[in-house]
Amino acid sequence: MTSELLPVLNELHMRLTESRQTVSVAESCTGGLLGAALTECSGSSAYFLGGVQAYANSVKEELLGVSHETLLSFGAVSEEVASEMAIGIQRLTGSDWALSTTGIAGPDGGTDEKPIGTIWVSVADSDGVYSQKLALDGNRSEIRDRTVLEALSMLLERLSDDDEDL
Repeated sequence: MTSELLPVLNELHMRLTESRQTVSVAESCTGGLLGAALTECSGSSAYFLGGVQAYANSVKEELLGVSHETLLSFGAVSEEVASEMAIGIQRLTGSDWALSTTGIAGPDGGTDEKPIGTIWVSVADSDGVYSQKLALDGNRSEIRDRTVLEALSMLLERLSDDDEDL
């Protein structure tokens, strides 16, 4: 765990525990790192419901409900797929919040259109889905770690916006 991640995790732990809200994850490029980070704090079972590691498109479709047409039209690394993954895991678990990651961590798989480090992160809540495209540098491990930090920071930002609406 990076030193940058710990303050984000502690803040998420406090906010989710106090608000009694839950979160679930659908991960492709992070392969379980996001769920592992969310369970780093003791007591995380109060808010972390679970997740799906969906590397294969068939898992994205069959477990998360990602449309076959969406995958064909936009590719697995797209805003549309990230959004459908977040909605799918939220539906599957009944969580208040859902996070999804999909991307190309490398060292293979990049193209001119979608180079290594192209990542999509989505956060879903009752108001909708919010997505962000990342263009990350580094090796596979660095890209995956940075994706986790960015996804959790995005969730924390959405939680803070939610608090301001009260």
